[in-house]
This record gives sequence, structure tokens and C-alpha cells, in this order.
Amino acid sequence: MALSCAPLRAVCARPGTLLRYMSRTCRQSGARTAVLWKPGLTPPVTSHVRGITGLTKSTSGVFLSPANTQQSAQNSSILSRVSPLLPSILQQSSRPVTYISLRKGKRKSVKSVPERFMRLHCGLWIRRKSGYKKKLWKKRAARKKRLREIVICNKTQSRLLDKMTTSFWKRRNWYVDDPYQKYHDRTNLKV
Repeated sequence: MALSCAPLRAVCARPGTLLRYMSRTCRQSGARTAVLWKPGLTPPVTSHVRGITGLTKSTSGVFLSPANTQQSAQNSSILSRVSPLLPSILQQSSRPVTYISLRKGKRKSVKSVPERFMRLHCGLWIRRKSGYKKKLWKKRAARKKRLREIVICNKTQSRLLDKMTTSFWKRRNWYVDDPYQKYHDRTNLKV
């Protein structure tokens, strides 16, 4: 059963209204398929009603939907349930390394790396545990003790942090009464 195209032309100005109109009209009429119409397109594109909320728009402006099979309908319903979660899962964290600065033309470090991490001279990076100074009034003594411990980053993380910093942060520093003095050199490492 196909819907008439005349009322759709008025609704097509806003894509969100078009989808709401189509889903409402298809629910009222009990239609299995609906015709999606956009001004300027001669052949109307048919769409399966179940996949109408998960429609994607192609570069030509035509709404695309999966084929009218039971398998693709199940896939589209799963995809429509999972798709709001994907941007947060698939979003890559940004590492804003400046390769060439505007003023001097030199590579710049990411400022948050030396603030959050410390590099030992042997190449290991260490950090504090997250939340070590947050809401201490509600944490027990054992948990506060665990949070005060220092964590050593693994090989992949250390290599990434080396890429995000310049040679200035990789040089050897000598501090008076340095609590990390005995950890800068790894004497028990078999090379």
C-alpha cells in the first residue's frame, strides 16, 4: 500500500518532521511499506516500515533502507537500538600534538601530559590513581591507602606519552631529596 505524495511535499522541508509524519501515517493506515518522496526526485523510494526510524540519507538525498527481508529487519532493529551508543564507543580521544608551532616552528608538548604523569629516566611513566583526592570523606582508610599508590604505565602507554612530549621532558633531572631517585635507573633489568 502506497501513500499519496501530495501532503508529503509540504512536510519535506524539515527532515525530522518527514520521518515523524511517515511513521505516524504508516501506523494509522497499518501499511507495510511507505513511499518516501522528496521534491526533485522522479521515482519514489519504497521503504520498509520497521526500518523507518533507522533510515540513513545517502549523498544524493535519497533515504536508504534495508531490503524487505526478515533478516535485514532484525538487523535494522538491532542497529537502531545500538546506534545511539556508537558515537561514545567509537569516538577516539584527541591527542593534540603540535608538530610545527606558529611562533618558532618547533614541536610542542601536550600540556596535560607533564601535569598528570611523570617520566622516570629509564623511560617508564608513572601516574597517580584516578580519584586519589576526590571525596575522601566517604572513602575508608584502606581505599584511601590504595588510591595513594603510584601506577606504572605499560609499554604502549609509555611510548604514546613519549610521542606526546618533547625532549625537554625526557632529560635527566637531579633534585635534592628526590623520592623517586632509586627508581630512575632499573638495575634489575636483564638486557
